[in-house]
Amino acid sequence: MTHTNIKAVFFDFMGTCLDWHSGTIKALPQTISESERIEVTLEKTLDALLEKRPVHKRLFDEKTKERCIAAWHSMPAWPDVARAIGQLKSAGYEVFVHANGTTRLQLDLCKSSGLSFNMLFSSQLLGVYKPAPESYREVLRLVNVKPGETVLVAAHAYDTRGAKEAGMKTVYIQRWTDDLNEDMEVVKGENDFFLEDMTNLAAVIKQL
Repeated sequence: MTHTNIKAVFFDFMGTCLDWHSGTIKALPQTISESERIEVTLEKTLDALLEKRPVHKRLFDEKTKERCIAAWHSMPAWPDVARAIGQLKSAGYEVFVHANGTTRLQLDLCKSSGLSFNMLFSSQLLGVYKPAPESYREVLRLVNVKPGETVLVAAHAYDTRGAKEAGMKTVYIQRWTDDLNEDMEVVKGENDFFLEDMTNLAAVIKQL
């Protein structure tokens, strides 16, 4: 068992645990250059982007659009994640997903990634989106833990800032796909730990 003040570890999902880039790029038409395909994946609304790029619009029939949307429900985990979660469970921590999105999406992503958690907390289930303070407070209430007994692991600075505001510990995981406009020197100073991957996550959390 672990010898630490931390009882529960909450994970952001998309980007932090899941490689959304690989999962979505493979669903897009391969005749579009990779740089342009990456841009497509970053747009919130596919149709809106295609209106701006009419030259590609003919490539996106209904089946292709459906495949692109479905790709968000089937993402691989980053290679360091499964082992880190296993180590945390073996050490006696409870591990949870705390992420925006629907519960169905989270269930599908667990299936596609092979990752397993004690519980999945979606914004749909909680009725509030991160980084609203109410989101963190509600999930802590449901798990019945104090803020100081918890840590949020995320690859998004807005998320760790929200968790800090709620009194949680934070571990920032730097992923090349996310937070491209954040000053990483600032982010390093905001969090309890700043890691390039989850290889040593269990050891780091033991120090909190």
